[in-house]
Amino acid sequence: LVVDGRVRLDATLDAAADSDPAKETLRRLRERVHAVPGAEALVGGYTAQRFDTQETAARDRTVIVPVVLGIILLILVALLRSVVVPVLLVATVALNFLATLGVSALVFEHLLGFSGTDASVPLYGFVFLVALGVDYNIFLMSRVREESLALGTRRGVLRGLITTGGVITSAGVVLAATFAALMVIPLAFLVQIAFIVAFGVLLDTLVVRSLLVPALVIDIGPRAWWPSRLARTPADPGRSPQDLSTV
Repeated sequence: LVVDGRVRLDATLDAAADSDPAKETLRRLRERVHAVPGAEALVGGYTAQRFDTQETAARDRTVIVPVVLGIILLILVALLRSVVVPVLLVATVALNFLATLGVSALVFEHLLGFSGTDASVPLYGFVFLVALGVDYNIFLMSRVREESLALGTRRGVLRGLITTGGVITSAGVVLAATFAALMVIPLAFLVQIAFIVAFGVLLDTLVVRSLLVPALVIDIGPRAWWPSRLARTPADPGRSPQDLSTV
């Protein structure tokens, strides 16, 4: 087909349009036609659209994930006046996301019967889970720091967990139930996002925030607050958090 001096060639792939062999054929085809001098050739079609979407999503993840984690880390450092605890919180949030993604992949394939996921689902899930997980950890650790000023790190963690645990757990359960309600909508994209967020929030609320983060902070001890003076301040139950607010 020739239109305005431009030639269009239609070709049908031997492999299924959404298969890996089809994508590999597309790569080779683009390399060949782009190598023709002055051709300015473009390769389109269903396979090309899916391939370009996946490549764009992969690039977005490569750029957005480090940027988001870096910004969150800086905010936590400024809020908690520490380096170790913010790194620990960011690491646990990332670990929670990876665990959720792994469980979701198994559920989607073996229980829900999905043959694949939308290329943008992991990125959307990451943004939701990181935002929600960091919120809960900020609420917990800011209170833990207040209590640690007067009671020391170990007792401060326990007191902070007791004080905020019920509120955070209730909020997490309500939020997970809200997102889970989206799974009744017959759209694969929404079902996948809803499950990832609901499961991830429950995992973060019931395991990561309630068990993993407090246990790690207790194990590390006062060094978790490095480089603030709190890392070098011995426990002094006789002093209140207000008295040590400058630490």
